[in-house]
Amino acid sequence: MPENKMTEEELAERLTAAPFHKWLGLRLTGMDEDEITIAVPWREEFVVNVDVGYTHGGILATLIDVAADYAIAAKIGRPGPTIDMRVDYHRAAMQGELTVKAQALKLGGSFSTGEAQVYDEKGKLLASGRGVYFSAPPK
Repeated sequence: MPENKMTEEELAERLTAAPFHKWLGLRLTGMDEDEITIAVPWREEFVVNVDVGYTHGGILATLIDVAADYAIAAKIGRPGPTIDMRVDYHRAAMQGELTVKAQALKLGGSFSTGEAQVYDEKGKLLASGRGVYFSAPPK
């Protein structure tokens, strides 16, 4: 895998530029040549089942999508639109900060692939997934 084209500071700034990402409270907490790590604070609006209090699967899918895209962005210098994505849910996400780890798997001229995993505060895997992103340079 090639070296990162973005610094940790540049990626953190780009990650929080989108209003939706700000609302989610995304915070880049780590980045190296292999992986990025994002912290996500708990929000009451994440709850889908008020009786049990677990997080909507769409939130977990969003976190996988964003993190995988930005793991690729670290390598190519910019995020890209999602072309395809799949998510596997492993256990319910209850109240508490979430951690997302993501890796770029394959960088291509037009499409790139990344994957991400979402963990709870105890380090238990909640969801994982893989996405394909449009990565051709702008014309």
